[in-house]
Amino acid sequence: MGDPVNFDSVSLDGILSDWLAALKEFSVEAVAVLGPDPFGSYEDRQVLCVHPPLASDTAHALAQSADFGAPWRESDAPLVAWQHIAKAAGTVNASRWRVLALAHGYQTMVRVEFPLPAGRAFECFMFSPRELSDRSEAAALVWSTLNVWPVVKRCIAQERATLSPRERQCLMLAFNGLTAKESAMQMDCTERTVNYHLANAMAKLRVDNKLAAIQRACWIGAI
Repeated sequence: MGDPVNFDSVSLDGILSDWLAALKEFSVEAVAVLGPDPFGSYEDRQVLCVHPPLASDTAHALAQSADFGAPWRESDAPLVAWQHIAKAAGTVNASRWRVLALAHGYQTMVRVEFPLPAGRAFECFMFSPRELSDRSEAAALVWSTLNVWPVVKRCIAQERATLSPRERQCLMLAFNGLTAKESAMQMDCTERTVNYHLANAMAKLRVDNKLAAIQRACWIGAI
């Protein structure tokens, strides 16, 4: 399956570069991660990261399309998709991202979804200039994604979130069902301090209640 991913890389670009290096035997030339827009509608997605930058136009066109978005998830579609891009790019209703992908020489796309609360999801996409013909090759790409996802998610959260460590901790404890009083006991602080951190988190996430703050924190990968 190629060389192991270097989990000690400190930057998201470094992690993505190492990921691509680990996928070189499958000729994967680009990776992109889409996620929910925490301040948008149910269907809105953002490009969280893409490597190399050359593939940015394809990733943004994909995020703006309806492909693999909310309708896909609502239809109980699989969490993994494997497609030969050219087969759909030549149709009248072909999505713009497919046309751009072909222009970059990509022939195959493999997608892996990581579900989030309230019907949202993170989506990892891998693009190869080769048409994968063996299911085991696609499975190897999925395995690689599962392997690298924890560190990619952590890097994304660090770059996107403005939440402090204590604010994230309070949200995580609330996510686990603890009251402010119970959280204060675990954090060795006062209940007032916990509520202060929760209020700051809600302000940063532009919501007016704790549940909504927890959901948006999940959507940006902060918890």
